[in-house]
Amino acid sequence: MVRVFYSILLAFVLLNPVHGQPTTPSGIEQLKQFVKTVRSAQGEFVQQQMRSPKANEPQDKPKMIRQTSGQFVFQRPGRFVWDTQKPYEQKLIMDGKQLLMWDKDLNQLTIRSANQALAASPAAILFGDVVLDQQFDLEEAGTKTNLQWVNLKPKAKSGQGDLPYTQIAIGMSSGLPRALELTDGFGSMVLVIFNSMQINPSVDPSRFQFKPLQGAEVVRLN
Repeated sequence: MVRVFYSILLAFVLLNPVHGQPTTPSGIEQLKQFVKTVRSAQGEFVQQQMRSPKANEPQDKPKMIRQTSGQFVFQRPGRFVWDTQKPYEQKLIMDGKQLLMWDKDLNQLTIRSANQALAASPAAILFGDVVLDQQFDLEEAGTKTNLQWVNLKPKAKSGQGDLPYTQIAIGMSSGLPRALELTDGFGSMVLVIFNSMQINPSVDPSRFQFKPLQGAEVVRLN
């Protein structure tokens, strides 16, 4: 009789966790908390551009066609630097008013207005001056590669319906975004992996200022 009682008690405990026991926040909860509380961050990134396999290639995974890496820093509202260092040097700088795209090899600076930044730079989705749940519908996407994924679907009325991506997902872990996955309508995917992220460091405002080299070509896009 005692053995039966303990068997029933064990089953009750397993099926009814004790209130107050810590639980892992959902991906959406982690993402909203990150956007709400993290005012600045810096770290490293690896960005991979992949495409769907062709008919004569193995179908189990996408094929990587390009990989870049570098460092990033952002400060809300609406300032970030996406500094690609390998295999070539490029910079994306959002200064709160406009997006600067610098290509060292071409000695060219392209300037876009702030309202074009989201479409022009995947980094702006996470680090820009965007209220995610006002611009996107957020949807839990389950666990993959030990990350809790959140799908972002642009809201038609947000003005972001012209984004070049058909699917946007952010992978969260321990309250931080660890990966950003973007898929377009042509079967190409961009996967960004974040490493060594430092939260709320003091950031010198001069990091969001940039002057091109002498003789640089400057292109302004409306």
